[in-house]
Amino acid sequence: MKATLLGPLGGLLALLCGIPSARAQSESPAKHVVLMVWDGMRPDFMSKTQTPTLWQLAQRGVTFRRHHSVYPTLTSVNAAALATGVVPGRSGPIGNYEYRPQLERGKNARMDAAETIRAADQASGGKFLAVPTIAELVQSKGGRTAIAGTKSAPLLFDRKARSTTRSITIFEGTVLPETAQAGIEKSLGVFPETKDLPSTAQDQWTTRALTEMLWHDGVPEFSVLWLGDPDRSEHATAPGSPTALAAIQSADANLAAVLQALQEKGALATTDLFIASDHGFSTIARPLDLAGRLAEDGFPVVRPNEPAPPEGGIRVVGNGGTVLFYLTEPKAGTATRLVEWLQRSDFAGVIFAREKLAGTFPLARVQLEKEGGPDVALAFQWTDRRNQYGVPGTIEANGNGEAKGTHGTLSPYDVHNLLVAAGPHFRAGQASELPSSNLDVAATIMHLLSLDPAQSLDGRVLTEALRDGAKPPAATTKTEEVTAGSWRQHLRISTVGATTYLDEGNGGPSR
Repeated sequence: MKATLLGPLGGLLALLCGIPSARAQSESPAKHVVLMVWDGMRPDFMSKTQTPTLWQLAQRGVTFRRHHSVYPTLTSVNAAALATGVVPGRSGPIGNYEYRPQLERGKNARMDAAETIRAADQASGGKFLAVPTIAELVQSKGGRTAIAGTKSAPLLFDRKARSTTRSITIFEGTVLPETAQAGIEKSLGVFPETKDLPSTAQDQWTTRALTEMLWHDGVPEFSVLWLGDPDRSEHATAPGSPTALAAIQSADANLAAVLQALQEKGALATTDLFIASDHGFSTIARPLDLAGRLAEDGFPVVRPNEPAPPEGGIRVVGNGGTVLFYLTEPKAGTATRLVEWLQRSDFAGVIFAREKLAGTFPLARVQLEKEGGPDVALAFQWTDRRNQYGVPGTIEANGNGEAKGTHGTLSPYDVHNLLVAAGPHFRAGQASELPSSNLDVAATIMHLLSLDPAQSLDGRVLTEALRDGAKPPAATTKTEEVTAGSWRQHLRISTVGATTYLDEGNGGPSR
């Protein structure tokens, strides 16, 4: 794929950003918006040699050098943020895994699984996500959408079961509506099984499903392409591994295929593109079993499917670099004992609590306080140390394997993710040093498509990147710190106007 597309790519990109009527187009709503997500892509892996297509696109668009994932830096959380422009506590998922007994009694629910979403919609009257998504807003105006993902994350954009094929969602090879499944498989074959990594075949199938099938009759107003790599390869190996680098090159080839398809359909000059990732990535310095450690130290840990949880029991829900703790029938002092135990550990980074406890930040500070939500949340410690491939950023983490990759913390290597935007509405050849986030991507897409969201947004429109956009206020940065005895933890926070961004956070006993 790459060999056939990189040759004419310079012409494609020149066309994209050298549009004669660019100013006229920049003053009117976008005709097409395409959001392409490279799951788990760290921005420091974008380069002229590693990602030539993305690199050239960035030279003709805007690169956001201080882009942020939403905490917890996890896929479900950031898929919802990209889809709605609303923070986790207001939109729905606050982790990849949560404890929601109404959905999975005694188990931890995977928040982007089709069965979880279906059960949540049934239990809430269709409010698994509490607010409308970009795709739903486009469809409510009579527009068409095309959503395709190698993973199940696209369900957080559009999960509707419908009879018409005007708008289609594909996730993990499954098609909504079901009536479109056979036709797609007849043309592309069934969704390939991938035993080896990188998952190139699955990502290519998904890209072809979007560009050849969902765009067969023209490019719709809003499209999403969500690739499973490099995330899958980084989890199995580590950032910077030969497998992870091959996965990044595969994603770049799929971007070239998207640009080629847009040109062939005469839509390249009228399409605004966002190339983003949901989160960054780190390497596990030490995998930990927190439930086991708590049990060894006498805490009443609730095990999966336990019929009668103990009073004051602690349910431990691991999310890689973040752990959510749920207290069952809270016993006085349990949260305090848990927090003090974490503060004596050699792995805790930043602790959030529902109660006002010494040395913690409130859950509301990161929009994780909600009815039925966790009582305590932990972001593991991080360091700048380099892994076996010379890539900086290590963390402690719950589960997975030593020297493998994961994410979810407040490490800058997890928080800072990729964003490049290009098209008729964007400035050309610029780099933005202002903070931005996945919430802002959603807000900007809604602005470009002239959508009127029912919800107030937590992101801002990235006006500094738009051709006719007003210059926003300068960014300010501050550090918040709390202590308890020898324990110290901090959050570094940047602000643009009324919009705040968590740059990083860490903690530990004073030495």
